[in-house]
Amino acid sequence: MGKLANLKASLQGSKLAQGILLIAFTLVTAGAVYLMDRSVTAFLLLLASLLLLYYTSFTNGIKWIIALVLLIIVIPFATSGGSSYESYMEVATQCGIYVAMALGLNIVVGFAGLLDMGFVAFFAVGAYTYGIFATGQANNFISGDLFPLSGGTFWIFILLGGFMAGIFGILLGLPVLRVKGDYLAIVTLGFGEIIRIIFNNLEKPVNITNGAMGLSSIQPPDLFGYDFTFPHQFYFIVIGILLIVIFAVRRLEHSRLGRSWKAVRENEIAAQSMGIPLIRTKLIAFAIGASFSGMMGVVFAAKQTFIDPTSFTLIESTTILVMVVLGGMGSVPGVILGASLVTILNLQVLTEVTNWLNQLSMQGIINVPTALSPSKMQRFIFGMILILVAIFRPNGLIAAKNRKIPKEVVTGDESSNSKTTTSALRKVRSE
Repeated sequence: MGKLANLKASLQGSKLAQGILLIAFTLVTAGAVYLMDRSVTAFLLLLASLLLLYYTSFTNGIKWIIALVLLIIVIPFATSGGSSYESYMEVATQCGIYVAMALGLNIVVGFAGLLDMGFVAFFAVGAYTYGIFATGQANNFISGDLFPLSGGTFWIFILLGGFMAGIFGILLGLPVLRVKGDYLAIVTLGFGEIIRIIFNNLEKPVNITNGAMGLSSIQPPDLFGYDFTFPHQFYFIVIGILLIVIFAVRRLEHSRLGRSWKAVRENEIAAQSMGIPLIRTKLIAFAIGASFSGMMGVVFAAKQTFIDPTSFTLIESTTILVMVVLGGMGSVPGVILGASLVTILNLQVLTEVTNWLNQLSMQGIINVPTALSPSKMQRFIFGMILILVAIFRPNGLIAAKNRKIPKEVVTGDESSNSKTTTSALRKVRSE
């Protein structure tokens, strides 16, 4: 234990050693993913290089540069070595979509303390906003046979989807401002179900959403004649939007508005007595969080080229909330880790474990009772993992941390060196 502690201390004190370790780890895992036809373990370890980067002591600017290199160059190149390229990229794309949605919900739940159980409704609003006009469905209520719109309008609809979802977020916020806690969760849960049922039945008297049949043949995006149809192409779209979302959330977190959200979360009465407008603060939280989900709804509709109400059920809202709670409410890196972990568990890890156990059962190596078949136990295993994490990490995988303000900035000591105070302020702002 003493040697391990000494090694840890030496790594924490040496940025060069951290850099060498990060480069070596990334090269080994990237090489394994590139050379192996399909390896879930190697792919997970490659993604873990981003987590390793987070725990280094580099400045935020250097971390961002390295993260961009990993996301834009290393991961796409490493996964392109075998026939599982699109499968890897599908998982990474879904991770990006859910991370952006979880960050949006983190504004509502983590920053403002408003428990929202119907967040998937905004995802549905964004998806249907693009799906209706990117198919011939809009011809049913708009004359002129102008639809479907071309894939080039996708880039405009990303903003329109976010705007429409933000409007619905305000509409949700207006009637629920009088309730809080468990009652707020019940009201938002009902809102999410109402939106899903409306989309499911909005086929008469005017057929707007095509009801339970859903919308198919949605136009894929195109840019200068280049069509986006494969997961590895959508991966770069999602990464671009995700970077904007992370930047916006980080700036909002430490802004005056972000501090107002946290004050409302801690004590509404005290926040109101300090001059914080509760109604406006809550509505802005609902609107901004919903807009991020709406943007990703547009991407989801374009990627899947088919949407129907079954894609936006209560279980989806619950899953997104689990991502936020598991990662750490109010913690941006924690929510990113929680969303990635839950998505990878659902899409890849548990699926691969289930397939492996099924093969062993078919080969007669193990005999699994029908009641305990892996396909039936997959959700049970997922639930047990979440329970264990919640027990041993009650504050989340990466707990939220308050920004540390240097003493000379807090006290305003005139005797302190002005250059020291200025540099301290710059350091705080850069964080």
